[in-house]
Amino acid sequence: MNGGYAIALGLTLGVTASALAVVYSQHRSRALFVELQRLEQEQAELDTQWGRLELEQSTWATQGRIERLAREQLDMRLPDFEREEIVILQ
Repeated sequence: MNGGYAIALGLTLGVTASALAVVYSQHRSRALFVELQRLEQEQAELDTQWGRLELEQSTWATQGRIERLAREQLDMRLPDFEREEIVILQ
């Protein structure tokens, strides 16, 4: 009987350890899935913000805006055709 009792005790401990490992694995899997969803949402928000910033940058850098600011704030003007000089580098 002692041999059968030891086998039964060993199997019971093995099954219990296996069950605890499954529970831990499921818990860890769910926690990682929640983290993945949070990171994907953050990525989507950052992608949206990036798009807005690219649009803003393109707006600030338009040729017309730069020319207008140069005229209004720096009092710059395009040179007359007669005053233009072309420099050719070799």
